[in-house]
Amino acid sequence: MRPLRRILGLGFNLALVFGTVVGVGILRLPGTVAAALGSGSFVLLAWVLGGLYALMGAVAVAELAAMIPETGGFRVYARRAFGEGVGFAVGWVDWLTSVATIAFAAVTTVTFLGTLWPPVLDNPRACAILILALVTGAHWIGLRVSSALTTIISCAVGLTLMILVVACFLAAPAPAAVAPLPRTAAALPFFSVAMVLAAVPALRAVLTAYDGWYQPIYMAEENSDPTRTLPRAIIGGTILVVALYVLINAALLHVLPLSALTASDLPAADAARIALPRGSALFVTAVSLITVLSLLNSVLLGAPRILFGIGRDGLFTEKAAMVSVGGTPRTALAVTSACVAIVVLSGSFEQIIALSTVLFLLYYITAFLTLFVLRWKAPELPRPYKALGYPFSTAIVLAGSLVFIVAAVTEDPRSGLIAAAFLAACAPAYAWSARRRRRRLAQAVG
Repeated sequence: MRPLRRILGLGFNLALVFGTVVGVGILRLPGTVAAALGSGSFVLLAWVLGGLYALMGAVAVAELAAMIPETGGFRVYARRAFGEGVGFAVGWVDWLTSVATIAFAAVTTVTFLGTLWPPVLDNPRACAILILALVTGAHWIGLRVSSALTTIISCAVGLTLMILVVACFLAAPAPAAVAPLPRTAAALPFFSVAMVLAAVPALRAVLTAYDGWYQPIYMAEENSDPTRTLPRAIIGGTILVVALYVLINAALLHVLPLSALTASDLPAADAARIALPRGSALFVTAVSLITVLSLLNSVLLGAPRILFGIGRDGLFTEKAAMVSVGGTPRTALAVTSACVAIVVLSGSFEQIIALSTVLFLLYYITAFLTLFVLRWKAPELPRPYKALGYPFSTAIVLAGSLVFIVAAVTEDPRSGLIAAAFLAACAPAYAWSARRRRRRLAQAVG
């Protein structure tokens, strides 16, 4: 069977992290964060702290990626630490959340495109599937085309956002707030329970905006030097995004009064109207369109590699592990895109998105637990990179993930129950797949 092509380097992986993390959220969420915190300095502090949290997660996963440089995402680490059954469940959870994300990105792309060209809104689902088909077609050609497309889109995202940042800093500064806004975290006694509770929604929004820093692990075996490239890309890409996010928020605070920022649903658009008075609406729409296309492209690169890994282990159709001459696992890509199209046509992607907000925390938790387990069970494994700050940094992100999953289930018990049912269904599905694999192996030996 043809192996994956080892042609990727650090530049592509940095672009992959950047293109996955930097999405429409950073254009919308600064207003949400400011409304909860009520102080410009608190807003910047929240984005810095969120970045440090993401960076602690990045250094933990970077150790796993360099130690076990296999394609397939978080299931690779869970399988090594907890066995095939847990790895199987984590893999399907990971793939399902990816499908939901791609469906969301495809539908959102049509929404932004409709602002520029209204006829697409006459049949939005068909247009979403057409966009999905075009990106799938580019990936179908081969890895070189996919990697070039990813780099180009990520560079476009970074360039347009930096134009907005520079324009904001060149504009006249907004009047400084003399006091914290009432009924916000900054207006409450410092470090009180009430202040911490008021700040929680802001911190959750910030951490959501940083999600995606781990994307290079899905393509580990396609790197020419994964043990060196993956830690540098995961950590370096996270630092790059943190720097950009802090810059964007500083730029918004420079040009918008704090009261206007807290009241805005799309603060980037309000800032653009001041900093770029001509064509500001068109500019922000274009930025939003590029960022959501970038997300679609990046996640559609990783999701088929999860199926590839499951198929290669004999727990899915073996055709999923077949690789084209161009380096694309085409069957896995076709299955993923077809399932995304079904979700888009059904109109049920919002429930799946709600479900994925619960499920994605599970593979965070398994990854951080895996680092502890393998440090104990397999100290002899080569570790080209060791997590900075271990065990304290890993314990912090593990505890945070546990807190956030409890909060997510409390806020949305229905999604929590569906997630539990999905995980319970993984047990008989794994038993059937493992039995089928044993039967095939016995036939091959016979």
